[in-house]
Amino acid sequence: MKTRNKIVMIVMITAAFMMILAGCGNANKTYKIGVSQLVEHEALDAATKGFKAAVTDKLGEDHVKFEVKNAQGEQNNCTTIATGFVNEKVDLIMANATPALQTAAAATKDIPILGTSVTDYGAALNIKNFSGKTGNNVSGTSDLAPLDKQADMIKEICPKAKTVGILYCSAEANSAYQVTEISKCLKKLGMTPKKYAAADSNEVQSVTTKAAGECDALYVPTDNTMANSTETIKNIVLNKKVPLIAGEEGICKGCGVATLSISYYDLGYQTGLMAVEVLKDGKKPGDMEIKTADKVTKEYNPVIAKKLGIKIPKGYKAIK
Repeated sequence: MKTRNKIVMIVMITAAFMMILAGCGNANKTYKIGVSQLVEHEALDAATKGFKAAVTDKLGEDHVKFEVKNAQGEQNNCTTIATGFVNEKVDLIMANATPALQTAAAATKDIPILGTSVTDYGAALNIKNFSGKTGNNVSGTSDLAPLDKQADMIKEICPKAKTVGILYCSAEANSAYQVTEISKCLKKLGMTPKKYAAADSNEVQSVTTKAAGECDALYVPTDNTMANSTETIKNIVLNKKVPLIAGEEGICKGCGVATLSISYYDLGYQTGLMAVEVLKDGKKPGDMEIKTADKVTKEYNPVIAKKLGIKIPKGYKAIK
């Protein structure tokens, strides 16, 4: 009996010792995170910066290694980046923008993926009856500001506008979703929406010129192609004297009059906190709700508003 008790005690001590070692190993682990960013522009850059800050704040600089790669606006590059991360067996992939998310999700069903700067995960991942959780290895944050309030802003800034042209890239699934939804909102407010789609950045100039010549006001959703072409759009809308309302601050700063904006840095930071839950606490992305920005802010571009002679209502914050 004594021998048996000794054996049981040895087994228990060994198990406890192994648990301590496992805990120490986890505490000393350096996590490798692959960041796939679609393109360089203000909003996505801020999201990546916020993500890295959150993970570093919670895990410490010595316990995380980031590999940040930019696809330069090409979906094929996103695929190459995602495949590379899978081959390197990173601990987690952060996908910044919809094409980066789609290619990462296609590349692996095992490595945890967190998206940011993605509007609608159901549309992006082709999930029918999407309820807020993907049920697979993907979760993240959405950059969608309320579209009904954005439509209200168009009416507030451009009260005499009857026709609103919506500029977007047809290759971006989330842009198409926003176009459909805000069109419904504009119709309820008595305005007529008209869609103007560019297949890629090469078509932005011609599409914008056509829209500015046919509409009283323009709207651009959170579209990466348009965000990367704001200088081209600005020159056209200023020449035609047509006000443009943007879906996010970066686009508004480049070519718009006003926007209902979120902080992409805060959105990225929120995504980083989710990453810590996955890496440190063992949470599964498929069980985590897609999160949205905590607050939205009415903002305006004082330079463009002045050039177009538009008086901004009270309650708007000037973009610096």
